[in-house]
Amino acid sequence: MSSALATADSRTRLLDLLARGGARYRLLNHAPQGRTDLASALRGHRLDQAAKSLVIRVALSSKRRRYVIAVVPGDRRVDLTALAALYAGREASFAAREVAERLTGCVSGCIMPLSFDPELEVVADPALLTHEEIFFNTGRLDESVALRTACYRTLVAPRVAAMTSAP
Repeated sequence: MSSALATADSRTRLLDLLARGGARYRLLNHAPQGRTDLASALRGHRLDQAAKSLVIRVALSSKRRRYVIAVVPGDRRVDLTALAALYAGREASFAAREVAERLTGCVSGCIMPLSFDPELEVVADPALLTHEEIFFNTGRLDESVALRTACYRTLVAPRVAAMTSAP
């Protein structure tokens, strides 16, 4: 499947999830942007309201690993040591770009803070969830969604754990 088709499919699945769940959200069109700080400026919100989503590889042993989507406020960095500890892993690292895109169906720069793969757990930092509304790309670089945080928590049911450090 081409990345354009994968992205379109992910966007469709997101919008279906929001509609089925009765979510309160707004779609925002803007110039294409994959950097969290620049996308936040285009969307007109504070950087800490951006749901920055990163695919992380956690080494559980020398032969076993798992991947998770770490969702953190846009003004923070993911703490890989904290994520490794959360999963009782030996270490954590950023997934290879190709792996992240394959697992999420999104191109790098617009990975959503949710998963349609039951093996790809979503873990969110509690600092992000303090906002009334969060913002993230819809799987496309030129479109975002502003979603009520309560709706996000209900629909996605992320594991919540502290895993950030200040920039």
